[in-house]
Amino acid sequence: ILTILGNSAVLATAVKRSSLLKSPELLTVNLAVADIGMALSMYPLAIASAWNHAWLGGDASCVYYALMGFLFGVCSMMTLCAMAVIRFLVTSSAKSNGNKITKNTVCILIAFIWLYSLLWAILPLVGWGYYGPEPFGISCTIAWSKFHNSSNGFSFILSMFLLCTVLPALTIIACYLGIAWKVHKAYQEIQNVDRIPNAAKLEKKLTLMAVLISVGFLSSWTPYAAASFWSIFNSSDSLQPVVTLLPCLFAKSSTAYNPFIYYVFSKTFRCEIKRLQCCCGCRVHYFGSDNSADNAVSTMWGG
Repeated sequence: ILTILGNSAVLATAVKRSSLLKSPELLTVNLAVADIGMALSMYPLAIASAWNHAWLGGDASCVYYALMGFLFGVCSMMTLCAMAVIRFLVTSSAKSNGNKITKNTVCILIAFIWLYSLLWAILPLVGWGYYGPEPFGISCTIAWSKFHNSSNGFSFILSMFLLCTVLPALTIIACYLGIAWKVHKAYQEIQNVDRIPNAAKLEKKLTLMAVLISVGFLSSWTPYAAASFWSIFNSSDSLQPVVTLLPCLFAKSSTAYNPFIYYVFSKTFRCEIKRLQCCCGCRVHYFGSDNSADNAVSTMWGG
């Protein structure tokens, strides 16, 4: 519920402000699409299976569930990686170079992300890797436990782990460390904090928001990655069902965090949420010009 409501609000805000969206913000929209896609395509089936105490639908639904999870998971990871790289380029480059990142460039990048994710999701269907049920029996994913006896499966896991997890994670960490160093050096040159330009403060705020989004995603999926990696080299019976269940649930919760981060750091998003609340809860007319946004919001709540 939190995932659907929160990310629907993000998409509704993006549609209302479509003409004002900057090119890097399209990646935020893509991340919301991936999160809400995961929630709509996977969570109802997993919840029904949990109530049933066993997986519903047989092998076909298991493959579908695992494919959707892999597709949207890789898409989210690569989107976060692209966000980090673009944030690094915008922060570190000259102003003229930063302006070269156009909406068309970002749209091409988003299309590549989806094609890349789809390619990895399809590979187990054509014989490289396997999909199968989780050890606790009410969810499906990559069949980790089959790979320690199969050179074909192990090569898939190793390649996927490097190209879809390790390299993107290292890229994200390197980009944000580079940004932190650039910001630190820039602030050292400005002795008086009151003289820091508003643009620099905004860049720092946007970078912090992007860092929190990446940290939330990586910390949510790390326990699941650790449990899965353990299953590659050991029997799945060596882990208690709850040890495999809790990391899986924690990983799925990653789709609900981002709208809360946007709400805390984005004044524009807070204003749009308040407008949506008023439109849904009462008949209030308002004028949505940017210059009178705060007055409009206060008028609505006063009414």
